[in-house]
Amino acid sequence: MWSVVQKWLSKMGYAVVPMLLAAQALLFPAQASAESYLQCVPYARQLSGIQIYGDAHTWWKQAKGRYQTGETPQEGAVLSLKSHGKMRLGHVAYVSKVLDNRNILLSHANWSPINGRRGQIERNVAAIDVSKNNDWSRVKIWYAPIDGLGKTAYPVNGFIYSDRVGTKRNEARQWVSAKPIRKGRAPNRNLFARHLTEDLQREAHSEAFANDSATQPTDLIGDLLDTLGN
Repeated sequence: MWSVVQKWLSKMGYAVVPMLLAAQALLFPAQASAESYLQCVPYARQLSGIQIYGDAHTWWKQAKGRYQTGETPQEGAVLSLKSHGKMRLGHVAYVSKVLDNRNILLSHANWSPINGRRGQIERNVAAIDVSKNNDWSRVKIWYAPIDGLGKTAYPVNGFIYSDRVGTKRNEARQWVSAKPIRKGRAPNRNLFARHLTEDLQREAHSEAFANDSATQPTDLIGDLLDTLGN
């Protein structure tokens, strides 16, 4: 059979190749490539504003020194999952709501195949912390095909917050270097009244002495001798 096909191809020449390619396209339509799906990375970046690019499993390392990271879920943060099993590229998801210290809601893309299609967006789906120490080191995430969380507990890197490290450092540096504003002391009313009284008494005494000296002759030598005698 193969020899017959070879003879036929040799007779037809290369002109038959486009015909074969067209037939292949009709009979065996190519599956969409992974790049044609909506991936988790651009969707998480769009929702969070965190400007990190590349595969999801690289986000945690890239975030170090650029963004705040931690173990506590916060609304607006990105949950970073480690590579695990078939999920070799990792996964990132946007934290849309924190319900309590064990339960959050996620919005993410390309997690559950919906209606047999990958690259779908899911909004406000459940994720639960199943770690022993409540440190969010392992989570279960809602999976649409089984309409539940499933049995798989995925390992977690942590949460990437939208606050940039550089911005926080600059704010802290400016706060430390800022000179404190000195508040003026409240006036001491008793001290002010005493000084005012003393000034008025001195002024009255000066005026009385000036009036006496104008009406009576002053014996300066006698006053001096009285002082020395005393």
